[in-house]
Amino acid sequence: MRRYNLIEPGFVDDETDPDGYKTAYDRIGPKVGGDKLGATHYLIRPGQHLCPYHYEYAEEEWLLVLEGRPSVRHPGGTDELREGDIVAFVEGPDGAHQVSNFSDADARVLMWANLSDTGAVVYPDSDKISINPKDRRDHIIVQRSAAVDYWDGER
Repeated sequence: MRRYNLIEPGFVDDETDPDGYKTAYDRIGPKVGGDKLGATHYLIRPGQHLCPYHYEYAEEEWLLVLEGRPSVRHPGGTDELREGDIVAFVEGPDGAHQVSNFSDADARVLMWANLSDTGAVVYPDSDKISINPKDRRDHIIVQRSAAVDYWDGER
């Protein structure tokens, strides 16, 4: 049996994250051998966002607050969460969310979701859509406003 300990995470910083989105993470799924659910333990520093405002197609995400007081922006506004709170972000526009830390102390959250071979993520603030197939050669992020007709360019 493989295990992961939430008390002793192995956080990694992604040096490519821009200012405002500098968080640390520890991917749990590969460490415990899971292949149907993905889970990540995040450390969100004060004044940072975990991600841009977005919603998913093909995945439902859940969040558990382990430490601190992160805030979640959602279609109905912004709510501050506290340790022990669990929220779900359903598939589609009703599940739109952005997790942030507006407090002056670190926040730790656990997020998990079903894994999908192909999904799409919509970023309403920047009018982008990301198509995420299992075969990363076809991964793309484009402006939704650049949409074309189905027959455009076909012969």
